[in-house]
Amino acid sequence: MTECLAFLIVLISSLFTIIPLDLPLSILIVTLIALLALSAFFSMSETAMMAANRYKLKHLAQKGHLGAKLALALLEHTDRLLGVILLGNNLVNTGAATLVSLIAIEFFGSDKWTLGAATLLITFIILVFSEITPKIIGAAYADRISLILGFLFTPLIRGLYPLIWFVNLFVDVLLRLLGLSLRPAADAPKLTPEELRTLVMESRELIPPTHGAILMNLFDLGKIAVEDIMTPRGALEILDLDLPRDEIRARIETSFHARLPVCRESVSQLLGVLPVRRVLLRLHEADFGEKELQEHLVEPYYIPAGTPLFAQLGFFQETRQRLGFVVDEYGEILGLVTLEDIIKEVVGEFTTSLPGAPRTLAWDAEDAVLVEGSRLLRDLNRMLGLRLPLDGPKTLNGLILERFEDIPEVGVSLKFGEVAIEVIQTQDRSVKTARIQRLHLHNPP
Repeated sequence: MTECLAFLIVLISSLFTIIPLDLPLSILIVTLIALLALSAFFSMSETAMMAANRYKLKHLAQKGHLGAKLALALLEHTDRLLGVILLGNNLVNTGAATLVSLIAIEFFGSDKWTLGAATLLITFIILVFSEITPKIIGAAYADRISLILGFLFTPLIRGLYPLIWFVNLFVDVLLRLLGLSLRPAADAPKLTPEELRTLVMESRELIPPTHGAILMNLFDLGKIAVEDIMTPRGALEILDLDLPRDEIRARIETSFHARLPVCRESVSQLLGVLPVRRVLLRLHEADFGEKELQEHLVEPYYIPAGTPLFAQLGFFQETRQRLGFVVDEYGEILGLVTLEDIIKEVVGEFTTSLPGAPRTLAWDAEDAVLVEGSRLLRDLNRMLGLRLPLDGPKTLNGLILERFEDIPEVGVSLKFGEVAIEVIQTQDRSVKTARIQRLHLHNPP
């Protein structure tokens, strides 16, 4: 390999040694400028091709852009592409150095100071005009330039293929000795999920805010478990068959939900799920009783605690279910998750909600807000910009009870970071309502 490169360098040098030294200075300068321009072209091409956005090239190629197709074909064989670029660049730089030396010897003599000064001069010129500047241009306009370079380098590689193959033969041997592959594995991932997430965040200026938020939420589905968004067991609206018939009929008619969990006494004795619309028209029939109601029950669908939302979304699709009961390792029901809950995590709050239930929360003039104890901590963090811990209890009530290790009295307050939480109302061994006050810790007294 060394002998081959040495031969090529000597060949280029000899081409310039046969240049008549009595040529006008202008011709020699023009020749030198042409060589420096070629060197700049090769330097710019190397940077532009390596920095080109391959995903953008693939998109253009799928739309039929010929330049993008040629550029992708070149990038599939980077050994050939770099071979022809570096070969041309080194040969041109060698020729330019030889030409400068000849000019310096002709006009200033052949002493060592002249040759040293000429070497420093050509090094500076190549560095500024043929390396750094064109590389910066190539990196800044890589996507545009790569579409043009495909037309130039495709025939050039074909014409010089024997020489490129010979050089790359030694490169391949060296890479194998180092334990490296000439080309990456075809099945190697192009982008990791975290890298793709970063790409979406960096592209927010090109993506509508709503679309960007949905994409970011999709990345989080694999990190969120079903119990993080479920409706807690104590907040479930259930239909107890042990209630009087008139009360059962009233609960069905006034329910805000299309499906009701049906049980006896508590959700621990779950019998099934009632599609409300199936029985609405028969509620006032004399022969419609408990037996007829149970005939319309759907078998409950159970979800193990800890199931990621993204996986559960796929399970809902496979089983054609719309809701499931989250259970722990002992089979105890912890809460309820619906398909709408998962969709809400992706697209945000829906425009419709239950009557009387506020869709969003906001700080008032005193930097305070009243919150139901059953509110999910994730919702509070998202709506109010808080940093309440999510690695323990899932609701505000659970967080307060965990901190006090008892049922707190009304008026008791506790501090979490830069907010204070005051218990306003308790009911049935839980915090019904709490007041969150934002503290201004950094404000001067």
